[in-house]
Parts: sequence; C-alpha cells; structure tokens
Amino acid sequence: LKKTDLYFNNDVIRVMGKGSKQRIVPVGRSAVKWVTEYLLKSRISLENKIKSGNTIFLNRRGAKLSRMGVWKIFNNYAKEAGIKKNVHPHTFRHSFATHLIEGGANLRAVQEMLGHADISTTQIYTHIDRDFVKQVHKDFHPRG
Repeated sequence: LKKTDLYFNNDVIRVMGKGSKQRIVPVGRSAVKWVTEYLLKSRISLENKIKSGNTIFLNRRGAKLSRMGVWKIFNNYAKEAGIKKNVHPHTFRHSFATHLIEGGANLRAVQEMLGHADISTTQIYTHIDRDFVKQVHKDFHPRG
C-alpha cells in the first residue's frame, strides 16, 4: 500500500490486485485509527533511515516491508495468541471472507472486496458448517 491509496475520510483504501486491477475496499474505524497512529508516530522514525517514498509499511531498516516480512509478523502474533498452526497473510484474507459470509454479507459485495473476477471463486468461502445450517433453519423456517 502507498500513502496515496488511503482515503480515510471515506473509510476506504485502494488496493492493487493481480493484473494491476484496482479496487476500493472499506476499512473499519479501528484500522483507520491504528494506521493513522502508525503513520504519525512509528513510520516517521523509520522513513528517516532511507528514502522510503510513498510506501506505508516499512521494515526496521526503513525499506518497504516484504511479503516474507509480513508473514513473519503474522506468525509472531499468531504464536503470541496461542495459535499453533502456521499462519499466512492469505489466512487472514480467507477468515475475512468467511466471517463476512457467515455474518450474512452479500456474496457479490464480498466478491468486490476480494477482487475476484468470477463469483465462483468467492463461492469457495460459502462452506458452512452443519450447526450453522441447523440454526438458520430453526431461526427462519416456520416449523423450524
């Protein structure tokens, strides 16, 4: 992400996906708060180390944070949280989509946020456990 991709007045960011396709993704107020705090407090000390340009997330040396760097950070936080599985950034993307759909989000809206060209790719996240299906039946069917 670059600083020019942040549109915090509108609670959205611009994400560059595969094939240089751009999409606009909503961002929660909590994320806006923490990224703003990072930009104002932490990033300033890092950007003075080298010319980091417009990139938002920097490593300790002030260079652009690599994919491997992101993976290491995610894994460290997962271990601190007691998660024993190996966690990848894509794990969070998968969780994001699954939670939206389980919470009742429109599949097309989730497709847009993930940047999927084909809705069938998004449908992968619609795997629903049996208990959830039973609860939906109980809650919404007149004889449930």
